[in-house]
Amino acid sequence: MVCSRCRLVVTDELQKAGIHFSSIDLGEIEISKQPSQVQMEKLSAGLNRLGFELIDDKKSRLIGKIKNEIVRLIHHSDEGMKTNLSDHLADKLHYDYTYLSNLFSEVEGTTIEKYFIAQRIEKVKELLVYDELTLSEISDKLGYSSVAYLSSQFKKVTGLTPSHFKTLKEHKRKNIEEL
Repeated sequence: MVCSRCRLVVTDELQKAGIHFSSIDLGEIEISKQPSQVQMEKLSAGLNRLGFELIDDKKSRLIGKIKNEIVRLIHHSDEGMKTNLSDHLADKLHYDYTYLSNLFSEVEGTTIEKYFIAQRIEKVKELLVYDELTLSEISDKLGYSSVAYLSSQFKKVTGLTPSHFKTLKEHKRKNIEEL
């Protein structure tokens, strides 16, 4: 769950299942009263029908937290990162980064860094489509060291330069969930 619309959909499914909750955030729901097995099955079926899934084991929850923090950093935060990604995740999630990195790679089949880059490139695509910021402003906003580095990484991931991507009529953007 990564956007306000997702929160609304999940809230609706929780209410349909009769599950009482105190808060709902990116990828996390704080349930105020232990639901029955029937309620959980109803919630799971409703969420699965909408493309969501319940995560109930510790490792999967931690992977979800890593992804949610990266999505929050890139898509929902105007604050720049004050430290590097590894230190940020270790501080935020209270785990050693090596453990987080190994777990993520084992479960997801890709590295945290590649996932982070994929999210950044999708944000660059979004900002290019909106056409409100220059490439230099996009580079600054997303914490790239230079426009040249952004352009190089963009081309490596997409096969296109940012300016060529901008001229395409059919934009090749992906949903966050697909990354």
